[in-house]
Amino acid sequence: MNFNPLDDLSAWLQHVALPIALVVTGGFIVVRFVSWGGLKITDRIDAQFRHGDALVRSEAAKHRHSVAQVITWVVITLVWIVVTLRVVDILSLPIASLVAPATVVGAALGFGAQRVVQDILAGFFIITERQYGFGDTVRIAIVGSTDDAEGVVEDVTLRVTRMRNSDGEVITVPNGQIVKAVNLSKDWARAVIDVPVPASADLNRVNEVLHQVGVDAYADRSLKRLLLDEPTVMGIEKLAVDETSVRVVARTLPGKQFQVGRALRVRIATAMRRQGIVVSPEMQTDKPQETSNE
Repeated sequence: MNFNPLDDLSAWLQHVALPIALVVTGGFIVVRFVSWGGLKITDRIDAQFRHGDALVRSEAAKHRHSVAQVITWVVITLVWIVVTLRVVDILSLPIASLVAPATVVGAALGFGAQRVVQDILAGFFIITERQYGFGDTVRIAIVGSTDDAEGVVEDVTLRVTRMRNSDGEVITVPNGQIVKAVNLSKDWARAVIDVPVPASADLNRVNEVLHQVGVDAYADRSLKRLLLDEPTVMGIEKLAVDETSVRVVARTLPGKQFQVGRALRVRIATAMRRQGIVVSPEMQTDKPQETSNE
């Protein structure tokens, strides 16, 4: 009997290589289709916001966007798992004989995989509890880091949260490494402005000027649509030897506290200058307080 290596090669190509190529190609096609479908869904959610009259995204829209991203990621992962199992089956690998080595390897990888499992579980609760979603401005405390990560959320999956800070840098944080997440754009936000004035200034007059600034700001059509109510003068926040700090607070639409804070600082500085009251250059908007569901 003649041994023909070409026949063996042809049979291997026909019964092994070709099915594997078809399975892998099919997997790529399905993944591309799922990615395209997920992108279409998220684009449609974003288009409803851009073409609507709302100034900020609703909590439901942000949650739908995040859920669509997570479902896309899960489906793609499942597709590649199925493709891998199918390739193993086509190659007729002796699964039973690989159980013992796989157990040893699995135990070794388990220590590293536990962090992945931790990330996925944390991501699951972030999504289901609606802690934050696409488009939210968040401040995140990370394990082992002294500086918090702050920025606008661009992507939330079961494993990582990706956001972009004010400098345009993309920050990727594993969900399992998040110690605390402060959502700065949920339901409503608060712009807090501390106005430093000389200790010799007439505080009653200062309060009158700040109150009038709040009234005028709320009457301004461009600012009123960002404000939930009239800015309030809270009173003296800090006393020093040569300086007194008076606090002004304004409730705003979620994520608009920075824009409102900048506008109010300009109005306050202008109004104080007209009254001959010197405002210290250190006047600034404090870090926004955590928003409330109330």
